[in-house]
Amino acid sequence: MTTRRLQRLVLTGSVTGAVIVALDGTVLTVAQPALQRDLHASFGQIQWTSTGYLIAVASLLVFAGRLGDRYGHQQLFALGILGFGATSAAIGLAPGVGWVIALRVAQGIFGALLQPATLGMLRATYPPDQLGMPLALRTSAIGLVAAAGPVLGGALVAHWGWRAVFFLNVVPACSIGLLALVVRVPASAVPEPRGTSTATAGGTRTTAPLDLPGACLLALALVCLVHTLVALPESGWTVTTALGGAAAAVAAGAFLRHERRTASPLIPLSVVGSTAIAAALAVLLSASAALFGTLFVGTYFLQDVLALDPLECGLRVLPLAVLMVLSAPASAVLQRRYGPRRTTMTAMTLLTLGILTLSQLDRSSTGMAIGGGFLLLGAGFGTVMVTATAVIVRHVSTDHAGVAGGLQQTAMNIGPTLGVATATMLVTLAAPTTTGSRPPGGPHWTGAAFLSAMAPALLTLAAVAATGALAAARLPRSTAEGDPRQPPESDGRDRAPAEATATTPGH
Repeated sequence: MTTRRLQRLVLTGSVTGAVIVALDGTVLTVAQPALQRDLHASFGQIQWTSTGYLIAVASLLVFAGRLGDRYGHQQLFALGILGFGATSAAIGLAPGVGWVIALRVAQGIFGALLQPATLGMLRATYPPDQLGMPLALRTSAIGLVAAAGPVLGGALVAHWGWRAVFFLNVVPACSIGLLALVVRVPASAVPEPRGTSTATAGGTRTTAPLDLPGACLLALALVCLVHTLVALPESGWTVTTALGGAAAAVAAGAFLRHERRTASPLIPLSVVGSTAIAAALAVLLSASAALFGTLFVGTYFLQDVLALDPLECGLRVLPLAVLMVLSAPASAVLQRRYGPRRTTMTAMTLLTLGILTLSQLDRSSTGMAIGGGFLLLGAGFGTVMVTATAVIVRHVSTDHAGVAGGLQQTAMNIGPTLGVATATMLVTLAAPTTTGSRPPGGPHWTGAAFLSAMAPALLTLAAVAATGALAAARLPRSTAEGDPRQPPESDGRDRAPAEATATTPGH
């Protein structure tokens, strides 16, 4: 198999895997009301169809990436996407909401295996200086799904019921999974980075023992953190949420202590000690928190204040998805010309300006003003997704590509949860509540009360985005800076540990 054909095959698998996961999330939101009515479920049970999945996937992403580094990303990708498709089919056949929740947790486990592998395979197949465009195409596909998913999900639910949205991804998931199992990639077809072990499309295999205690401590910390963030908007600071936050902090402290002492850490020093990777993760965390917190606030503004129906609301938000699709490939060109630092700082500035624009909306705001705000959000976030992810994937050897992918996906799962929790708490504190027709357990605001609280909440989220712009100042100036294929004496401090680790057995 030629290198070019291999790269196309791996890119197809990576994009398909990312699209299937993104599509599952968008169509589920549309299907939840019908699912609740059909299965006679409570609002809390319906919330757990999302919460259970999120807890499972967030807690296992880094460990799954480590498994990919050891056993091969192609193998983990095949297992993850086949399991994801199988559990989707099972959910479509589930007789009750309890089964749906349990199967969504199982689907989260397979999603955790799948997501880091989509990035690990790209890192193992493409030279670091060619990663920009594949990552851009992957981001554009996710943006396209974000735009089309609610419309497609709504059509499926309207004509065939909520079960149809889970059958939607079964055929593509099984097809790509079987292809990943059948195709065997020769090592000679993959570019071999200087100073690392021989790469395969399945990923470089290492002999380092798995850090199971570290994986358990990290999973515990993330489970407690995600559960606390999900519960906060509904219950506020109670004894339960306080204990959850404390447990997350204690588990995180124990994890850091363990990682310093163990000979084979779950997150290698070359990854966690890289300034570029740490800055890129901070950018992704702040950008996703700001964006999804703003989307939460913006959706309530459109539906509760302007009284738009869901379709009209989706059309007003459409510029965001369109600009995500368009900005992703453009950002690959921009970061090559201007470097990750300038490109990402500019993108975070656009994201901040978009939030500030939306914070000025009121009942008299025109469609152009609303669309302009969401347009800036899409342009900024689409660019950040490509540039920050490229920095993370490029600044590791193929030996640790899975761990880096797991960290990237963890930031992209924790960030939205943090943003929505922050936005909900800010609005709840600033807006008086009232009774209404919302389901039990949901927020209850009048349109006037929500409008009075919207600006302070969005200004806070804009500050979060501005913090990400400051973190972007720590990114490399150019795409060549930090290339692990270069010898350490010509690359600077941040790259020396990565190369040393790549050539040392047991890491």
